[in-house]
Amino acid sequence: MGAAVERSGLAVVEELRERIRQLQAAPRRALSVLRTGVDAVDALLPQGGLPLGTSVELCGEAASGRTSLALRAVASAHRELRLCAWVDGPKELYPPAAAALGVDLERLLVVRPQLFAQRVWAAVQLARSGTFTAVVVDLTLGVGVPGRPERLALTEARKLADAAARGGTLVLLLTSPEAPADGLARLRLEARGVQGWSVELERSRGGGVGTRVVSPWSALYPEVGLDAGARLLDADAEAPGDAGPGFYRDPADRVRNGLGILGQRPGRDAPMPSLGSALSQSQSQSHDGR
Repeated sequence: MGAAVERSGLAVVEELRERIRQLQAAPRRALSVLRTGVDAVDALLPQGGLPLGTSVELCGEAASGRTSLALRAVASAHRELRLCAWVDGPKELYPPAAAALGVDLERLLVVRPQLFAQRVWAAVQLARSGTFTAVVVDLTLGVGVPGRPERLALTEARKLADAAARGGTLVLLLTSPEAPADGLARLRLEARGVQGWSVELERSRGGGVGTRVVSPWSALYPEVGLDAGARLLDADAEAPGDAGPGFYRDPADRVRNGLGILGQRPGRDAPMPSLGSALSQSQSQSHDGR
């Protein structure tokens, strides 16, 4: 029985190796940068995109667009028939959302280490191998996790930068403002409600530091149809006409409105309250209003 299991495991490994060889042998053109498809963001970097062989940090709060921007870079690599890896520390990568942004799930290796140090170790090995065009490392805590995120040590940041250079890989570090990392470049992302989102180049060896662009959400999520004239609904609507016919909800109805998400997009990075908490708050408000 044990021998049969071992042979089965070896067959899976050999099949994976053959699959990787086939993907690597596919016709490809030389790449020096990965473009996100958001022209304003790509133009911030001196290379016109995210440069391979370097470490780049995407720093922002939850729902700032940092994960989506990384997914668009991965999708860019997949369009060139390349392989990518995602070190999913908080275990929150949602495959359907990734596929909606153009990610080829068959070309994406997802690693989910338990400990922070294991995330860094895994990322170093993946980047150094040279097999993956991009390695995304999510160093955030995740939604609803108490405490402060662990900050990447300078020695660990140097290991990642060295691995990226050795493997010719783009290492994308997803961090929060409470625990920034040290990459070759740092892009600071912020949500601006219905106005869109902003990206500032905070660090770069090629110049342009301090440059900021503000783009509508449709630049990051063109698939939702905003460019075709759809309305972006805001939870701050003050009158029935503000959100369009059929979409108005009483601002006091905090359960149905997600307890006042206030401009954040449900299903992204923001934590959602429990139903019991929502009901108790709603009932408390209704009693106060009597």
